Amino acid sequence: MKRKLLTGGVLGAVLVVVMASPALAQEELAPASQFVLDNLWIFIAGVLVYFMQAGFALVEAGLTRSKNVSNIMMKNLMDMSAGVLAFALVGFGIAFGGGELLGGWFGFDIGIAGVEQTTGDGLLPSTFFFFQAAFAATAATIVSGAMAERTKFRSYFVYSFFITALIYPVVLRWTWGGGWLAQLEFPFSDFAGSTIVHATGGWAAMMGAIILGPRLGRYGKDGRPRAIPGHSIPFVVLGVMILFIGWFGFNPGSELAANVFVMQIALKTLLAATAGSVAAMILNWSLDGKPDVSIAANGLLAGLVAITAPVGAVETWAAPVIGAIGGLIVVFSVRLFDRLKVDDPVGAISVHAVAGTFGTLSIALFARYDDAFLGRENAGLFYGGGLDQLGTQLLFVIVHFIFVTTTAGALFLAIRATLGLRVSEEEELIGLDVMEHGSPGYGHDPGIPGTSSVGAESSDRLARS
Repeated sequence: MKRKLLTGGVLGAVLVVVMASPALAQEELAPASQFVLDNLWIFIAGVLVYFMQAGFALVEAGLTRSKNVSNIMMKNLMDMSAGVLAFALVGFGIAFGGGELLGGWFGFDIGIAGVEQTTGDGLLPSTFFFFQAAFAATAATIVSGAMAERTKFRSYFVYSFFITALIYPVVLRWTWGGGWLAQLEFPFSDFAGSTIVHATGGWAAMMGAIILGPRLGRYGKDGRPRAIPGHSIPFVVLGVMILFIGWFGFNPGSELAANVFVMQIALKTLLAATAGSVAAMILNWSLDGKPDVSIAANGLLAGLVAITAPVGAVETWAAPVIGAIGGLIVVFSVRLFDRLKVDDPVGAISVHAVAGTFGTLSIALFARYDDAFLGRENAGLFYGGGLDQLGTQLLFVIVHFIFVTTTAGALFLAIRATLGLRVSEEEELIGLDVMEHGSPGYGHDPGIPGTSSVGAESSDRLARS
């Protein structure tokens, strides 16, 4: 308590001096005050990113049936809980630890080096880990939606541990960890993780959905997709709004400092998100004759995912353009995966993998910023830049796609061959809440579909027709 009061007193004194005498603070107290502000801001940004887990859980629950709501909440809870522990034990050391293997392709270390450090002139190791672990949990939880309503919980738990312990950290090592992609003459660019975070989860989700196969009744005997409506649009919209708020920690927090660029990044994030939602709604309205709420919601998420990579490299006007294109992409992508019979109940592959890949490539088109580190101005094709950055971005997304689909596919196949990946037909029809967790998520209420024999019989008729 004494230490806590002392810290608060010092911080309060710093803020009083800053407000009372800006010149004095700038000359004498700037390093100390900046250190405190940087760490406090990244802590707050990390909290916002952790809060996104609630958004993911609500979106997935709302877009699926009520008989599986407990299972979905448990998966999202374990993505964060098991994911953070796996990242602390193994993943963080692989991503940011000392030592390199194969010229920067891989690294290895154990634990969180220097986590007890309490002074410095940048981010504390504890602050940096806290923020990076939130990103790792995000990458893991994206997969949950694409595998919803038919996956064994114990098998999903194993997957959740391994993606944050091994697969995602290797991608981190190549990129933000200073590995081979960061060492190219024209290094890759992905400010907050359109590909590093979102496409990692998205492509892993695709492999999980393919290996699992579609839900019972999702496709008719003629092969055409049939709608399996979710049980709560209010959950979907509330979840999307939570994700929207959390993204103001995700993108501005990735500046890793409290400086003048934070609000510029926040503004571009805002414009891209809203443009993605409007664009997706208009396109879907024109194609189907009705403005679908879930499509507009996914359009907002696609706009956010698309701007996550280029947000630090493009001018403000480009943000709503990139976001709108992301919203349009998600409408067509969802329809494409439906035709390919890849059953993704929430559109996770389209939102995170496809829109994320576009966002990463968009840097080579829209970028316009001074790169002090490389001593040159980086310009995208639309500003007369050459093909060098596009080549690097293409290399990045191609190698990333191959690595994630291969490793995630091998992981899911190994789980299927050992623990089993998919629940039985009976379990799927009755609902995973009862069969996997022992009781319905909403209690034994015959008035709520999926919590009584009525819900099971309805699902059974759909599956067998």
